[in-house]
Amino acid sequence: MDARDKQLLRSLRLELCTEVLVDGLVIQYLYQEGILTDSHIQEIKSQTTSQRKTMMLLDILPTRGPKAFDAFLDSLQEFPWVKEKLMVKRKEMTVQDPADVTEIAPCILKTSPTDQQLNKLARRLGPEWEHIVLCLGLSHTDIYRCKVNHPHNLQSQIVAAFVLWRQRVGKKATIQNLQAGLMAEEVDPSVIQYMLE
Repeated sequence: MDARDKQLLRSLRLELCTEVLVDGLVIQYLYQEGILTDSHIQEIKSQTTSQRKTMMLLDILPTRGPKAFDAFLDSLQEFPWVKEKLMVKRKEMTVQDPADVTEIAPCILKTSPTDQQLNKLARRLGPEWEHIVLCLGLSHTDIYRCKVNHPHNLQSQIVAAFVLWRQRVGKKATIQNLQAGLMAEEVDPSVIQYMLE
């Protein structure tokens, strides 16, 4: 998702939370289009109120690639006034320079990601995680093992794979190398930002 669309979702966050109910067709459509994964839907549905569910969706959407915003617009068939407002605001917006957002200090890039950071990263990744860990040097057998060891929890599979990568490559398991793997798979830079917060 580009910087303008992220900024737009952030600026209309509270308004969207009061107007859009994600329980119905919205999340089902996004799931059908491959924007949301099973674990994303469980995370959204686990929220206690409709507003929290919408907030969770708005947190996940910016991390789901370039088609996420347009798919979100398409999912708003039950809310044509919201869709219209988003489209009008989108045309009016000026884009904040993404370089301001994604700059990471060199001292941080050289460090190894912590378990907590890997957990946060796993929460934001979907099916693309397998390609990322392959880029980082794990094998298909390693991925299979992670899936077998954690058959019912995608997040645990992802964390296990990243922990294995960290153990296997030692000092080379830096945030910089992890970022390179994420960028190679065109994962949105905000995912790394979220991990480092």
